Amino acid sequence: MTKAKDLDFAEGDYVVYPTHGVGKVTGVETKEIAGQELTLFVIQFEKERMTLRVPISKAKDSGLRKLSNRKVIDSALKTLKGRVRVKRTMWSRRAQEYEAKINSGDPVLIAEVVRDLHRGEDQPDQSYSERQMYQAALDRLARELAAVDSIDHDAAVEKLEMLLQAA
Repeated sequence: MTKAKDLDFAEGDYVVYPTHGVGKVTGVETKEIAGQELTLFVIQFEKERMTLRVPISKAKDSGLRKLSNRKVIDSALKTLKGRVRVKRTMWSRRAQEYEAKINSGDPVLIAEVVRDLHRGEDQPDQSYSERQMYQAALDRLARELAAVDSIDHDAAVEKLEMLLQAA
């Protein structure tokens, strides 16, 4: 059985849960669920006003991880400056791939989605679903960047958008 200290998350730490993004560990609690005693990480996601309880024994399998280090974030930022790679497949297929990348929790994959869906002022407008997916990816990447750089969310979004425009 995994112990809390094995995963190295402490109260106050920022963590990333793949399908929800950046959250803050607010504690560890023990609850009895279906006759089983479980030790749970309590994670608060401020933006969604949501609290998630993840069994410590399942934390690693769920993809719960510490914030990315500087090297990973720099790699994601470099990805933003790369060449756009849009496959010539149906939007529904691309949307599934983008959704999977966003939910992977991997900043570099999320940066690929942001880069591929970003539209400059001289480019044609996006469909509603493309804009929604772009915003979701941008927001997810900005929240991790904000936590790593200790800046607020808006400043992180601004930094990402400046990189995209310069690319």
